[in-house]
Amino acid sequence: MRLQHIIILQNNVDLIQENVAMNQYEAIQCFIQGTVADGAPVVPISTQLKRNIDVVCEYIVKKIPIPERNFISPPKMIVIRSFDVNKLGFEVDEIRGGVAGGNILQGVLKVNQLIEVRPGIVDRDESGNIKCTPIYSRIVSLYAEQNELQFAVPGGLIGVGTTMDLTLTRADRLVGQVLGEVGSLPEIFVELEVNFFLLRRLLGVWRKGSRRQVKVSKLVKAEILMLNIGSISTGARVIALKNDLAKLQLTSPVCTSKGEKIALSRRIEKHWRLIGWGQIQAETTLEVPPCPL
Repeated sequence: MRLQHIIILQNNVDLIQENVAMNQYEAIQCFIQGTVADGAPVVPISTQLKRNIDVVCEYIVKKIPIPERNFISPPKMIVIRSFDVNKLGFEVDEIRGGVAGGNILQGVLKVNQLIEVRPGIVDRDESGNIKCTPIYSRIVSLYAEQNELQFAVPGGLIGVGTTMDLTLTRADRLVGQVLGEVGSLPEIFVELEVNFFLLRRLLGVWRKGSRRQVKVSKLVKAEILMLNIGSISTGARVIALKNDLAKLQLTSPVCTSKGEKIALSRRIEKHWRLIGWGQIQAETTLEVPPCPL
């Protein structure tokens, strides 16, 4: 995927013996030889015991340059969690709207700003066709950790308090959606044309009775894949293939744009395994009702 800065974390080393951890460390070093990750640091860590977390933070701060931030474009945030902050027994005037948390990709979010969430409420009409109704709301609070903000910019996780109905945000129901300024968000897609690149071998899958990794077979028309686009995971059926281009029909609509990178996974032995990645080239959009505001 043409990544420029790579750090490899060998996680959960507190759950295994020291000699096993050393063997795994050497296996990782062997695995990345000759790849773009050759020479990248491999850091054994334990999040439970907080071992080497400071090393990871130091490497990120000192070795990875701060990315350029776009504060001018209309704000766009990927939702990675959503929840209800109200507690049992709250009085009516104490009840607060739903909260969305995620990463701001561009622009600036401000308190009292009107926002749109896409794809929004997904349903089907009488003919079985997918229908999307974007959610419109207003920002009433912004938080970074425990700090209350008047505006939020790209970098770090942001909690956005809204006037949304609590049933829309409970139990991470907004995960995978995109939040931003009204009328500025990308289109909603039901089909994608993707320029794809397959891995040579499956990661972590070995041939029975040998230490040889299983090769990744070519895509097949009508097979079902799992796509990761932003923070959403959705199924997709391959409906057409031509060289390294594939047309995919999505099981659920997504809000994304051309040029976006996606991950491709295939179901192998009851598990979804990463088989490659792709870049969106074209799409079939879904019509949505106009903003009522």
